[in-house]
Amino acid sequence: MMPSPPATPPELLHVTGAGALGPAIRARRRAQSLRIDDAASLSGVSVDLLSRLENGKGSVRLDKLLAVLDSLGLALVLGPKDHPKMQAASRPGTERPEE
Repeated sequence: MMPSPPATPPELLHVTGAGALGPAIRARRRAQSLRIDDAASLSGVSVDLLSRLENGKGSVRLDKLLAVLDSLGLALVLGPKDHPKMQAASRPGTERPEE
């Protein structure tokens, strides 16, 4: 039997403020059909923390944010703003650069 083609990877998100992270995290969790309590458990964080993160309320420690991102198959990437891949991520609707 032939394997299924890989799913289309999610778009890159250029985060300019804390409010942009929450909806992206919630969308990823829902795309994986995870309830918030299940996602929190997988991440090793409380439901309250994950809810606050998804709603952009309050601050979250970096180690907790990284744990949530990792458990959902997401990554935080840093790079210079003038790097071509970073510029492409900053322009919604543009093609992703070659890997």
